[in-house]
Amino acid sequence: MAQQTGAVPGGSVPGQGGIWQRPDSLWEATAPPPPALPVLNGAVETPLLVIGGGFTGLSAALHAAEAGTRAVVLEASEIGRGASGRNNGQVIPTLTRPDPDDLVARFGADAGERFVALVRDSAGTLFTLIRRLGIDCAAEQTGWVQPAHTPGRIKISERRVTQWGSRGAPVELLDRAAVSEILGTDVYYGGWINRSGGHINPLALARGLAARAVDAGASVYVNSPALSVERRGDRWVARTPCGTVTADALVLGTNGYAASIFPDIRTEVVPVLSWQMATAPLPEAQRRTVLPGRPAMSDTHGDLRFMRYSADNRLVTGGGLIVPYNGAERLKRIVGARLAAMFPGLGGITFDYVWNGRIAMTTDYVPRVHRLAPNAFAWAGCNGRGVALSVSLGRELAYAALGRDVTGLALPFSDPTPLPFNGLLQRIGPLKLLQYRWNDRREI
Repeated sequence: MAQQTGAVPGGSVPGQGGIWQRPDSLWEATAPPPPALPVLNGAVETPLLVIGGGFTGLSAALHAAEAGTRAVVLEASEIGRGASGRNNGQVIPTLTRPDPDDLVARFGADAGERFVALVRDSAGTLFTLIRRLGIDCAAEQTGWVQPAHTPGRIKISERRVTQWGSRGAPVELLDRAAVSEILGTDVYYGGWINRSGGHINPLALARGLAARAVDAGASVYVNSPALSVERRGDRWVARTPCGTVTADALVLGTNGYAASIFPDIRTEVVPVLSWQMATAPLPEAQRRTVLPGRPAMSDTHGDLRFMRYSADNRLVTGGGLIVPYNGAERLKRIVGARLAAMFPGLGGITFDYVWNGRIAMTTDYVPRVHRLAPNAFAWAGCNGRGVALSVSLGRELAYAALGRDVTGLALPFSDPTPLPFNGLLQRIGPLKLLQYRWNDRREI
């Protein structure tokens, strides 16, 4: 999920007038240490410049380096400080709302089916990459389940199993008994599973990708924000506080947070605050009664219920708030009550970690992929599906920047479409939860 780092009580969120204070997260407490990476000092030249050291940028740099082309990555802060290190870590091989037929209708048969195939394979692509590179990120390919919280939502499950199954995805429709057995709760009416999904420690994955990209020949610079990027002739020049990078091609991997560098991309998404939380470790006997097979789960609520296990048997879950005031304490009560209702045997649920971040949303829940120039590429709008999707799209963007024929890549290009009154939409975005909650109580 593409999230911008947020703050726990006592901190403040970037861009909202305060000084950022790094909040704790479970991932910070459990991820292996980051690789030692330098700040850019001086002028460098490279075939490929990648702006953004999250999943997209690191995947692009890694795949470019493995193809024999050196890439330079500019990360404004530290690896994993933003989106890629602060999400829930679910590896989900679908989009949030659009189904395969929707993507084909929007992008055409050729481009649409290539993109569908990328999404279908994205979880498997990620877990295969993790195994091949030996990245220590608590990876568990235990499947992803979407249970239906009303009888009518079974239609969603049926539609998705039909459409993804017809395209070769390892999916299965689940009746109520099967969902109850998989999740350890009888509150759902059925659902479906994609067995290629699972979960990881996202901060550990980001740090591991950075280390492997460097091993492959890429240069990754931290605390080196791109203050400006301009095209000079057919090359790109980025300026940082202490240096410059001149490159033949560019991949923009900042998702929705390109700030003033590429404002059209920055303003075509709406950042929405999302909270993550982790319980205390569950005793093994109790753990076996809740998500006994350790899948990732996110259901059909608009006000989403989602959870997975950490390596040390914590339930990692979360939620959304309309007003973030005292958010951590309020969510402990709200989410704690939800878990107790779903799993009466849990009892006495406590949370050791609460943190947050911002999901980059598009109004139609479809990611945006752009060719900014013949040698410059970007995407934005993960809509809560950023882990698997970012790594696969990073690979495709790298191949495009290296000059591969884009008609054979899974890149459904469109022009940037800034949203009018984007600032206002960001302010009123949390009110969307009211609509979600209304719809959640109805059959749709």
